[in-house]
Order: sequence, then structure tokens, then C-alpha cells
Amino acid sequence: MSTLTTIVGLDGDVDLHALELMLEGQPSISLARPVSDLDDAREALDEVGCDLLIVACGGEATRALSFIASEVKEHPQLPIVVAYQGAPNGFVGAAFEAGADDVLMLAGEPGYDPSPPTDADVLFTLQKAVARRNGAPSPSAERHSRMICVLGPKGGSGKTVVSSNLGVALASQGARVALVDLDLQFGDVALALGLEPDRTIYDLATSGGSLDSEKLEVFLSRHESGLRVLMAPTRPDQWSSITVDFLNRVYPLLRAMHDFVIVDTPPGFTPEVIASIDGASDICMVATLDMLSLKSTKVAMETLALMGYDLSQLQFVLNRADSRVSLTPQDVQAIVGATPDVLVPSHRDVTRSVNDAEAIVTSSPRSEAAKSFKKLAHLYETVGQPEANGGRGRRLRLRGKVR
Repeated sequence: MSTLTTIVGLDGDVDLHALELMLEGQPSISLARPVSDLDDAREALDEVGCDLLIVACGGEATRALSFIASEVKEHPQLPIVVAYQGAPNGFVGAAFEAGADDVLMLAGEPGYDPSPPTDADVLFTLQKAVARRNGAPSPSAERHSRMICVLGPKGGSGKTVVSSNLGVALASQGARVALVDLDLQFGDVALALGLEPDRTIYDLATSGGSLDSEKLEVFLSRHESGLRVLMAPTRPDQWSSITVDFLNRVYPLLRAMHDFVIVDTPPGFTPEVIASIDGASDICMVATLDMLSLKSTKVAMETLALMGYDLSQLQFVLNRADSRVSLTPQDVQAIVGATPDVLVPSHRDVTRSVNDAEAIVTSSPRSEAAKSFKKLAHLYETVGQPEANGGRGRRLRLRGKVR
């Protein structure tokens, strides 16, 4: 790394000796001004500029977080690293939300005294921060796993129940699984799984700063099964902050971090849904045993084909498949032109599990519905690995399922 012209802003009661040791071990750092308080650092940024900003702080560091957030807006291309002295207690997440690129923990806090960062640790952190702002890809982004886009053109088909149970079933087998609630106005994944929406996809999209796996990790909520969830916004008016460009940056990171990424989509082909299909390796189509849902499913499959998507990787789930509504499996084939891969029976335990905020694969693992979701999970566990780039233009074998 070439020499970085650096400004260091100081806030709070920080051990200057620990900070000096960190800086002295870095020949790549050239201070544009002596270490000073945040007001002097802001003035230096405006007057001389720099390649890197380091904010040294301790305690609650409210002022430092506000300073970081304002400088991210003022200097959006400037890498920002926080040198923090104190017990984390949620500070790392708050720093990422404010827009910091990375955090280094300084030793010396009474009751919380981690080993001081080595020179190699510091150099690596600085390199990552600068590379992110310069748009360099993360090395881990080379690895892509399965991304399953759960579609249901008709509302009420049970996409969220399918998505959440599929995610829990895969996670319960030891896989690393992320579930994205893309129903940006009325997402219910948090409710279905009994999770508190403390941090949502809206908070991530509006957090400022660059985006990488470490930052993304902060915004994923963990379910008891091991499933990690990127939750929908808590208010419908927040949906517009989640753009296609943002999703195109989030999905590769999620795939690099997990074995499976599941996207629970809203009804219809919105730009966000199309972007999700474009980045997916697999499509899971969910329908119910009624004429309106089946007709919409047929139209959706035809639309996918017209858009250039090969449907060989599509898994067709028929929800509430044993409902007595004068339609038979043969009628489904005749209407949709495809045979369901998984039949999920209608049972009060499914509704009860939703009301109890549990996945039926764990609350009633021996039920027929749970077995159906486990079968769906097994289909994804046993199929071959996808190409690195999913989406438009893929040429996959058709298997004769859809005509």
C-alpha cells in the first residue's frame, strides 16, 4: 500500500499512548495534521483533505458517531476507520450504521482489555477500508452459493410460510442460510419467526458508507435454528430506499457468506423482484389450489420464459394441496402446464405455527406439512451447484416439466 495522507480526529477519553503505538507501527500512514479533536479534524478535512480518516473514541462516543455520519455525507468517497477504546456493547454495529468502513479495538479499557491490534491487523483493516471505497471486490465475493427466489404472483399463496420453513429446514441441517424479506411494504418474516425487527433492510440501505460482509453481518437477525434474516422495513413508506442497485450489491455478499440465500418476494414483477430473479440460481414458484392462483402461476411462468429465463431450475410448490375445492392434481397440470414438485397439505398445525411465530418444521416436525417443507429443502440440498452468475441468459436443461 502506498503512503496514505491521514487525518486523525480524537473524541472522548482515549489512551493516547495506545493510539500512538498503533499509528507508529504503520509506515503507510502520513499524518496531514497532528492528532486533534473532531472540530480540528473537520477543519483539516475541508482545508487539506486526506486519503483516510481515523476517528479515535471511547465510551458511548455519541459525538464521534454523529461526526462520522456527517463526514460520510460530506465526503462520500473518504475511507473512515474507527479506533475504539472500550467494551463493544453494540458500538461496532452503531459505527457501521453511521457509515464507518471498519473498526479497530484499542487495548486499555478497565474491565475490557483486548490484545492490542498487531501492525498486520491495522494494515489489513486500512487496506480493506481503502479498497471498499475504491470499489474493489471482496475476495470472498468470488464464492457463490445457491440463491432461491420464492415467487407467488397471487397474494395469499403462502410464500412467507414456504420461505421461512425452507430456511429453517436448511439451517437445521447445519447449512449457513440467509433469508431476505423483500416484501418491502408488508413483510411478515419477522412475525412468522418470532423475531424483533431491531435492524432492517431499510436501516442497512440508509446507513451510509461502504458495504461489505462485516457490515452486512450486523444487520442480520439470528433465528434459534441458525437461520439469519434480513428483515423488511417496519413502515410501508420506507420501501423506496431499497433500490435495485442496492440489492445488486447485497446479494453477492450474502451468497459469499452463506450456503443458501432465500428471497421471499411480494406478488408481481416489480423491479426489485426482477433484480432478485436475475441474481438467483433457482426459482421456487408457490401456488394454491384455486383457479385464480393457478391462472396467475401459469401467466407468471410464461412471463419468465418471455423474459429469457430458462425454467429448468424452477421448483413448483402447491400449497394447501389437499383442499377440497373440486380441483385435482390433473387439473393443476392442465391449467399451469407443470406438475408440482412438492405438495403441502392444508392443516390447522400450519396456521397454529404461524400464530405461535414458529416454523412448523421444528414445532411439529412429524406433521405432513413439515415433511413437505423438508422434502423441498432436500431438493435444494441435492441439486448440483449453480453457475457463478445466475439470471438472464442462463442456458439450463429443461427436464420437460414446463411446456
